[in-house]
Amino acid sequence: MQKTFQVGAKTFVLDQAKAEAAFAAKKVINGRETMTFNLLPLKYQWAYDLYRTMKANHWEPEDIPMGKDIEQWRDEKVVSDVERWIIRMGIGYFSAAEGIVGDNIQHVVRELVTAPELKLILGRHAHEENIHADSLLYMIASLGINPHECEAMFEDVPTIVRKNEFVTRISRALRRDLDLTQPENKKLLAKNIFVFGQCMEGTQFYGLFGMVLSLYRQNKFPGIGQMFRYTLRDESNHIEVFRNLFMDLVDENREIWTTEFKEELRELMREAIQLEKEFIRDCLPVNSIGLSADDFLTYIDFIADRRLESCGLAPLSPGVKNPLPWLAEMMDIKKEQNFFEGRVTEYQKSSSLNVARDDEL
Repeated sequence: MQKTFQVGAKTFVLDQAKAEAAFAAKKVINGRETMTFNLLPLKYQWAYDLYRTMKANHWEPEDIPMGKDIEQWRDEKVVSDVERWIIRMGIGYFSAAEGIVGDNIQHVVRELVTAPELKLILGRHAHEENIHADSLLYMIASLGINPHECEAMFEDVPTIVRKNEFVTRISRALRRDLDLTQPENKKLLAKNIFVFGQCMEGTQFYGLFGMVLSLYRQNKFPGIGQMFRYTLRDESNHIEVFRNLFMDLVDENREIWTTEFKEELRELMREAIQLEKEFIRDCLPVNSIGLSADDFLTYIDFIADRRLESCGLAPLSPGVKNPLPWLAEMMDIKKEQNFFEGRVTEYQKSSSLNVARDDEL
């Protein structure tokens, strides 16, 4: 079918069948090769919807005051050595981890996917990792922590080193020319997306998230806690980006979804859990007020099973209960107290809010 437009003396003929064939050729991988970044028509609607959600949640570290945090950090009577150590471990680990995630998105996954809307959301994902890394620099500078201490932490603390090595080996496996028509190479990409989305961002980040937000609940380090809340909201979207990407990749390449591959993914999650539990014991070597290492260890089992089941995989700890139900409430930050005007407002760009209202009409 063709559609003809007559404009003055010129005639333009649009070939609908050709356009529909191009749309059908859109795939997660091995899709239509094109030099243009033509998003429309959208095939992966979820990617564009999430992109808009992520864009609407934009935040900047400098918008968050750090005066109270600085005051508490300097006052040994207000916070304990254990609580101060948790902050150091949080800054030390995440200052490396956020960069690892962003690098893998830009230089591995985004390079291999072929649908433009997938490249669009992965670009936004990487941008948010940059914001998170920037927020850690802001924390370090505000508290007056020697940045070399952070470098030393992710070089010298064995549990941090092992967590980072776990994900970088998965990323390294794809940093070469690969024939993605081969099932084994498709599995490598699916494994990468699963590990970074569900094991790392979805599980291994949550031990420290919980500890820092426990302190925040006790009115300690409110600025850092607020940045971690915003980061956690972002991570929830990142987990969903990689979950959807993983599920679509599997759906389009069913030959890789074998019993053996499913078990391999479960074993990777098992390894991630073990590494995270060792790390939690380093973050919280002794219990502090309102902080119990055992609760966070159980929480990792709980959250890991949620990630597995969301990807169609069997849980590792069936029936485990959430020992930190308040953490879900801490994630609900649609409405916040405006730092400068003292009124409730939604931390979203007005243009994004206008679009959302138009959709609701």
